[in-house]
Parts: sequence; structure tokens; C-alpha cells
Amino acid sequence: MTLSHPSIYRDRIATIQQGLPPAVKLIAVTKQVPVAAMRVAYAAGVRDFGESRIQEAEAKQAELQDLPDITWHLIGRLQSNKAQKALELFQWIHSVDCLKLAQRLDRLAEPLLVKPQVCLQVKLLPDPNKTGWTVDELWSDLPQLDLYHNLKIQGLMTIPPLGLSESDTLTVFQQTQELAEKIRQQSWANIQMAQLSMGMSNDYRLAVQAGATMIRLGTILFGERGI
Repeated sequence: MTLSHPSIYRDRIATIQQGLPPAVKLIAVTKQVPVAAMRVAYAAGVRDFGESRIQEAEAKQAELQDLPDITWHLIGRLQSNKAQKALELFQWIHSVDCLKLAQRLDRLAEPLLVKPQVCLQVKLLPDPNKTGWTVDELWSDLPQLDLYHNLKIQGLMTIPPLGLSESDTLTVFQQTQELAEKIRQQSWANIQMAQLSMGMSNDYRLAVQAGATMIRLGTILFGERGI
């Protein structure tokens, strides 16, 4: 596919990158975005790409084998029956949302000789459309999670419920940062809390304000399903 206006992507990416603190990593979310647009993003300096679907990611990775320094992030919900394929395709899994999934990933990672970097997905407010640990559930499960030595638990991921005000969205992000800090203050063998994956196209500035280290941007870079 040939893009008619590749400069649009470059300009959008440059604008976002220029406004980010150095410590914040831009993950370009490329669900339903054509490979040609991904190549433009790569040429603009993007090296981290986020996908939600295993099959789509596998096809894109096959087309982008000539770009070996891409880091692939799984940002969508991961079903247990696709855990092994996710481990084969992704260096980062942001959507580890329950103890059962973490246990399965840890068990499958060992024979594959991989140690994926993962974020624990938390749900600070009730939301029927999102999965993830509540705060109480996470504290209860942390001792078990700390035993999974094949997972590099790097931090937390959250997605606020739709329809919140800016102030309430900011509060969710701030509470996630505070939770990570409280976890970090404990003594864990295998749990790190250096990363906060939070913020998307409509709220990433609030997430950065609250301490996000990774933001997941799709629409603001590529438009609705590309342009």
C-alpha cells in the first residue's frame, strides 16, 4: 500500500514526541493500521508498537521482519488459550489482568526460554467493560505473583472508565501512581514498579501529568483506522 500523505503521520508523531518528557515512552497503537503507515512511523523514530490482536500482530511482524529493532507490545485483553502465541510474538504484555493468566504465562514462558516484561492491569473504579485487579485483589495476590520468576513484572497498567470528567480521570491516574509507589516500598524479589502504562489519545496529557512512563496512542497518530 502506498500512502498518499505520509507527512501527516510524521508531523503528528513529531508533535507528540516534542511535547513528551524524555522519560515517557510513546507506544504507537497500530490496530487496523496498515503496515505502510507503520513504516512511516518507524522512519519518524517510533520503535514501540502496540497491537491488540494476536493474528493481526503476527501478520504484521511477518511483513516487518526487515525492521528487527521494533519492540512489540500486547495491549489488548489476552485470552488464556492465546497465551503461548503472545509469548512468542510480544516482548511486553500490558494486559495481565488476573492471577490465573499470570500463572499460565509464567508456566508457558519457561520452555520457550522467554521472560516477558509485563504490566499488571488494575481497575481503580468499577467498570463492567474492563478487566483487571481491584486494589484489594492485587494486594492479596502480590505474594503469589512474586513467585513467578519467568515474568518480569515491571509496573501497572490502567484504563479509566469512559465518560469520566478530566478531574476524575486524573484522579484515577494519580491513584494508580500512588498504588505503584506503595507496592514499590514493599520488599519483593521479582516485582518492579518502575513503569506506569496509562494514557491514550484522549487523556494521555493527564496520564503524563500523573507520572505515566508509557502512553498508548493510536487515533491521535493515525486517525480512525488510519487515513
